[in-house]
Amino acid sequence: MTNELENELFKSVYEKTPDYIKNLKLVDLSNKGELTFTLKKEHLKPYDKEKNPEGLNLEDWFENYAKEAKVSTAGIRGPQNILYPQDTRFPINLVGIILATLAKALVAKEKYPNKKIYKVAGREVRYNSEMFLDAITRIQAAQGITTLISKDKKTIPIWLASFLAFKLDLLGGEYITSSHGISVKNATKDLNSQGSQYLPEESLEFVNKINEIFEQTRKNGTYEIKIAAEDNPFINEEVMEKLEDGVKLYVEYLQSGVAQKVNLNLIKELRNKIIIENVGGSAYRTLSRVLDKLKVADKFTWFNIEEDPFFHSIGKYNTTPKGEKAFYDYSVDATVLAQKPDGTKFFPVIDTLHYDEKLKNAPRNTVVLITDPDHDRLTITQTEDASRIPELEKAGIDYIQLNAQTILTVFTANQAFLMLMDFWAKQLKSMNIWNNHPRFIIKTTASALSWDEWAKNNGVKVVNVPVGFKEIANIMKKVELQLKNNPENDVVVDDVFSNSINLGQNPRLLFGGEESGGMIMGTEDLIKSMHGRFAIAMREKSATEAIIVASALVAKLEKENLTLSQYLLNVFDENKIIGRYDTRVDIAYYNESEPDIEKLKQAKIAGEELRTKNDLFYLSLAMGIKENILSLNDVKSILSDAFDELDFSNLKSIKFVGDGTYMEFDDKYIEIRPSGTDAKTKAYGGGLNKSDIEKYATILGNYSGDRTELHKKYISQEFYNETKEQAMKYYLVFVEKDANNEKFCIPEYSF
Repeated sequence: MTNELENELFKSVYEKTPDYIKNLKLVDLSNKGELTFTLKKEHLKPYDKEKNPEGLNLEDWFENYAKEAKVSTAGIRGPQNILYPQDTRFPINLVGIILATLAKALVAKEKYPNKKIYKVAGREVRYNSEMFLDAITRIQAAQGITTLISKDKKTIPIWLASFLAFKLDLLGGEYITSSHGISVKNATKDLNSQGSQYLPEESLEFVNKINEIFEQTRKNGTYEIKIAAEDNPFINEEVMEKLEDGVKLYVEYLQSGVAQKVNLNLIKELRNKIIIENVGGSAYRTLSRVLDKLKVADKFTWFNIEEDPFFHSIGKYNTTPKGEKAFYDYSVDATVLAQKPDGTKFFPVIDTLHYDEKLKNAPRNTVVLITDPDHDRLTITQTEDASRIPELEKAGIDYIQLNAQTILTVFTANQAFLMLMDFWAKQLKSMNIWNNHPRFIIKTTASALSWDEWAKNNGVKVVNVPVGFKEIANIMKKVELQLKNNPENDVVVDDVFSNSINLGQNPRLLFGGEESGGMIMGTEDLIKSMHGRFAIAMREKSATEAIIVASALVAKLEKENLTLSQYLLNVFDENKIIGRYDTRVDIAYYNESEPDIEKLKQAKIAGEELRTKNDLFYLSLAMGIKENILSLNDVKSILSDAFDELDFSNLKSIKFVGDGTYMEFDDKYIEIRPSGTDAKTKAYGGGLNKSDIEKYATILGNYSGDRTELHKKYISQEFYNETKEQAMKYYLVFVEKDANNEKFCIPEYSF
């Protein structure tokens, strides 16, 4: 079927790609036999038609790649040339994938000489993902590393790759995705032996190896990179085929956690089907098999089961937010709020799902669960009677008018996950196992205050961490180390606020999650790998876990004739939660969909400068407090002077929280955080008054970052210039304290 928007994108990319890029023939992966890619010193320098016609400007590419590796929260992401993937002007390109894969392979071989190394690799549906996966497997094979892949390199979710890395005791994995990012973006998520995303120090190991490769290329003129044949025995489809891609093992894991009979029996009693909105199409292949094995598949119906790298046009427009005529992609994050030129707020992604038409014959109170292309995030929505609007507005719950009688309630992850953790706690109590262990949750600082309030009311400890699921996984590993070494002692860990949290003896994770839509839940019995490693929970967020719990909750509420929004209000009331409201303001400093890479690069550089200025304005104040060169009253004066429309009299503290600046007030929090992967600022808020936190988050998030005279008076230029570097030192202290740095031992595999 012809897609005008996608054709417009293709046409634009084609027109903006110079002929020398179109004519590149660096690596021909359509050749299924053995290949050699010869990296030349000319490739390292910029292209010049006369002086360096073989120039690929790889030094410039590498400088940016290395910079992102130090701060990335979720893989090294970036746009690609979707038509010409060898285009090294873009952050993600075939040559870069080859270099990074080779570097990781060389690091692995140095660490584990003369060992049989196994990794898993997978992908979702993005442009060129299958080609990148082919390159990864063939390069690892050439280095003697066995890669487990699904038959014919078909899609699997990120959480399944992560699960298998841990469960099968592999050295790690490679996964090709850019999560819910725009269609032209891609990335490699590097998974370590725990199934967790690489921490910065792990990324730097292979970044340094790329640098060594470049140095040898400069010295010798060339560097040969072997690419194995596609049928090389080190590329292994048989293991995954035998394991049904790991689905059978994953179902067993679910049945020890959220897919116990207490939840499955509820789902089996559903009268109205739950709809799964399968953005990109790639979740269907795995999730449908999971639901079938759990014998609940007949309780669900699907939207968009066909795999499509353009994501069925979801989130795509032919005008920019400013009303200009151009291709624009809002990503596939269903919770993104935007403003129309007239100032009206709307959900740009959900608008393109066309639910006014698709749901017009659906029963009232139909639940739609929206998952993203790599199937790790979940957005929960439900149709309701329009008469509920006044109560929803009072409660700060967003909705979309589908028609005169029906609305679609759209829950933030903060709201949705509060319901899920409350429901799962009640289910554990109904099974009389709640008191078998102390319970705790791990959450990011940017997530809801209501989670902390709920936890306190239920005797559940809270560990706050920086944004990024690898930060949640890092705490899990610290807990597991103490459980292993001192099982009779209380487990104590530090949070990112420098609080020491006593989790009690032999604790269990109730919930780990973040406001961006990713969550995990633990099991009662520790999860055991094939060769005896133990975990309290898996290392990657899973929309499948969220879907199981959400579906059981929906089934329970169906019996009680209640909506999810009514349940949420009950949770607030039962737990005397006052911080009921939350917001997130995303400030993008440029159009990521710009097909002209030179314009894109310049716009991104300018945007990064704005992002950094905004970040440093607040971060320098937080670090000034930490280094005792400022008092809290000084900070209040500086902020009041810069923002005369805001009141800072009840500001209680301002702290660096690993990747952003957290301002705690008597009645709210505001966190300003620079994106770790792009020229964006994210402003989060939670508190007692929705319009209040929206006002603070919008104004503080959109600030230019220009230093005021008062800011300069209290913060010297030298201190300001060194703020980021000093802050990172504190972050690394937090990461390393009580860290689980046990060396992974490669077992004797029986594959």
